[in-house]
Amino acid sequence: MNGKPEEIVSILKEEISQYEQKTQVSETGSVVQVGDGIATVYGLENVMYGELLEFENGVRALAMNLETGSVGCALLGPEEGIEEGDLVRRTGRRADVPAGEEMLGRVIDALGNPIDGKGPIHTTATMPIEREASGVVTRKSVTVPLQTGILAVDAMVPIGRGQRELIIGDRQTGKTSIAIDTILNQKGQDVICIYVAIGQKNSTVAKIYNSLEKGGAMEYSIILSASASEPAPVQYIAPYSGVAIAEYFMAQGKDVLIVYDDLSKHAVAYRTLSLLLRRSPGREAYPGDVFYLHSRLLERACRMAPQYGGGSITALPII
Repeated sequence: MNGKPEEIVSILKEEISQYEQKTQVSETGSVVQVGDGIATVYGLENVMYGELLEFENGVRALAMNLETGSVGCALLGPEEGIEEGDLVRRTGRRADVPAGEEMLGRVIDALGNPIDGKGPIHTTATMPIEREASGVVTRKSVTVPLQTGILAVDAMVPIGRGQRELIIGDRQTGKTSIAIDTILNQKGQDVICIYVAIGQKNSTVAKIYNSLEKGGAMEYSIILSASASEPAPVQYIAPYSGVAIAEYFMAQGKDVLIVYDDLSKHAVAYRTLSLLLRRSPGREAYPGDVFYLHSRLLERACRMAPQYGGGSITALPII
């Protein structure tokens, strides 16, 4: 390098002035035990309840149990490849799911990933999976009907936009058929429909997709599937992911119909998760907060006042 000392000094000074030290500090822990969709992690002393954690192989998990010296995590991916001693990193944020109109007509999993073989979904927005329900001031009373297309329901027990209406019955009595007929009847009504399948067979979800596709309903519908082959933590977050996507559309001032099929299997998945986390069981081995599990989910269905967007979420839970 040929140059005058003054030039070299000026270049060095310029480089030093433009140097910006970037130090990324992250709290890490190590895996103590893993199995059945649950991992016990040691060393994350400042982790928050419900925080998203990331393992070395990219699998993410939810912090569910905060104990002295260890954290119980629910894995949101395969446990294969996770070994004792692997590093676990805090992300500092809660779990979220992508949302947007690009999802209409698609079949996705509980994390918002497409599973219909039609390529990736490019969205720009994300919504938190766990979120407080809208307050009293932001809501408006239910006055606009949502037609189901079933005369007995619309005449005797009409459903309003922003309402929660339970569909209950024994096995093979047509509970899902009522929900599917309601979705098909929303054609041309400017209502976005989200069908959340929890613990269903993949063949059953395929039949529902074909029915909606044949009826021209998939153009305004989204199917979110957490099938019976998925681990309990994935089935647990499925309805919360569904209502998070619904809240995105509600914030745009749109009316949304969401079907949870069914919440009995959701309660079973949460029971499995709680027992694996060694929480105290109650009657029929269900944990004590199983009612709060569904109440906080269904309270997120409402009709918003015009100054807060004016959208609505109508929930049809099936048991």
